[in-house]
Amino acid sequence: MSAASQRTIAKEITLQGCGVHSGEAATLIFRGAEPGTGVLFRRIDLDGSPEVPARLDHVVDTDLGTSLANGPAKVLTVEHVMAALGALQIDNVVLDLTGPEIPIRDGSFKDYFRALSDAEPVEQDAEARVISVGEPLSTVGDAGQSYVATQGSELRVSATIDFEHATIGRRFGSFSAEAGAFETELAPARTFGFKADAEALHARGLALGASLENTVVLDDDGVMNDGLRFDDEFLRHKVGDIVGDLALIGARLNAHVVAERPSHRGNVALAKAIAAQGRHSGRQSVVDISKIMEYLPHRYPMLLVDRITEYEEGKRIVGIKNVTINEPFFQGHYPGHPVMPGVLIIEAMAQVGGLLLIDQVEKPEDMVVYFMSLNNVKWRRPVTPGDTIVFELELVKYRRYVCKMRGLAYVDGKVAAEADLMARIIDK
Repeated sequence: MSAASQRTIAKEITLQGCGVHSGEAATLIFRGAEPGTGVLFRRIDLDGSPEVPARLDHVVDTDLGTSLANGPAKVLTVEHVMAALGALQIDNVVLDLTGPEIPIRDGSFKDYFRALSDAEPVEQDAEARVISVGEPLSTVGDAGQSYVATQGSELRVSATIDFEHATIGRRFGSFSAEAGAFETELAPARTFGFKADAEALHARGLALGASLENTVVLDDDGVMNDGLRFDDEFLRHKVGDIVGDLALIGARLNAHVVAERPSHRGNVALAKAIAAQGRHSGRQSVVDISKIMEYLPHRYPMLLVDRITEYEEGKRIVGIKNVTINEPFFQGHYPGHPVMPGVLIIEAMAQVGGLLLIDQVEKPEDMVVYFMSLNNVKWRRPVTPGDTIVFELELVKYRRYVCKMRGLAYVDGKVAAEADLMARIIDK
C-alpha cells in the first residue's frame, strides 16, 4: 500500500460570523500552505499577525470548548473547524482570523466542511504523518469520563453520553470519521446548552454569542428550537467534538475510540496519550550514534544525543537521549536527589536541532551550528535517571544560513521542556 500524501487546499475561501462565547464578530480565511506547515492560525487583527499552531502543546483551555494560545495570542473554540480539517484529511492550511474566536456559524461542523470542500483539497508531494494505535490505551477523567483507544483501519468513534435532561438521557452510537460519513452523519449536528445555565455562563464571560440560531437550547419542557436534525443530535455533536480535538495531534489517526461521557478536557487527555504512544512505539534509529558523531563536534561528556528516530529533510527531526545514573553531572546535581540540569536538557535539544540544520548546506563536514538565542524557554517537569527524553524539533524559518526552530522535550509522553531556538550555520 502506497503512503498517503499530505493535502492542502487549492482555493482561498472565507467564512464570517460571531464567536459563541465571546460574542465578537470575526472573519476566518482559509489559505493553502506548503507541505509540513500543519494547521496554523494567524491572528491578523493583532500587531505582527502572531501565529498559533493547532497543536496539543498550545491547548490552554477546555472549558465548554477547546482554545489555543501562543503567548498572548489566543484562538477560542477551534474544535468544529478542526473536525472538518481532520475528516477531509487536510494537513496543511493557514487560517487567518480577525477576532479572538472561530465564528460559530450555525453551531455545527457543516459550514467548515463545505467551505473546505469548495476550496478544492489537493495532494502534495510529501508523505502524510499517520499514527496507528497499537496496544490498547485508556484514560480516565475526574468527572466520570473514560476512554479506550484500540486498533482501527480508520478513525471510528463509539460514544455514550448521559444527561439528566429527559430529552437527551443516555445515548450510544458508533460513527466513522471518514469524510463521506462525517459529512452526512456528524457535520450537521449542532452544539447544545441549557437555558437554566445561561445566566451563570454569562457571568463567567461565556455563551455571550449563543442564540437559537447557533445552539440547540433546552428548557424544562424540551428543545426550544424548531426541532432537531437527528434524534440523537446531542450525541453526534459530542462525537464530532472528539474528532476535532483528536485532530490536534497533527497526524492522520487510525484507531477505534470508545468514549464514555466525553468532554473537551477528556478528549485532549486522550489525544496526548495517543500522541505519546505514537512517539514511543516501534522507534528505530534512522541515524545512529556513529553517524551523529560525524556531524556533531561534541564528545563525552557533552554529546547528549543517542539516536535520531525520525527525520524529514528541512522540516522536522526527532531525537532520543537516554538518561542514566552514570551521567557525570549527577555527581553534583544534586547528590542524593539527581536531577538533570535544565540547561543541559536545552543543550541536548539544540544538538538534535543542529542535526536537522546541517543538511541545509552542501558540505556539512566543513560547517558548524552556533546557537544565537533562546526564547520562550520553559521547564515543565524534572528529568531524572532512567528517563528517556524524546526531542521533537520543527524548522520554522530558514534564510541565508540563519534559522528558527521550535523544540519540545517529552518524558513519558509529557512535555518536560520547550523552547524557540535561533541558530546560524558557519564555517568551522
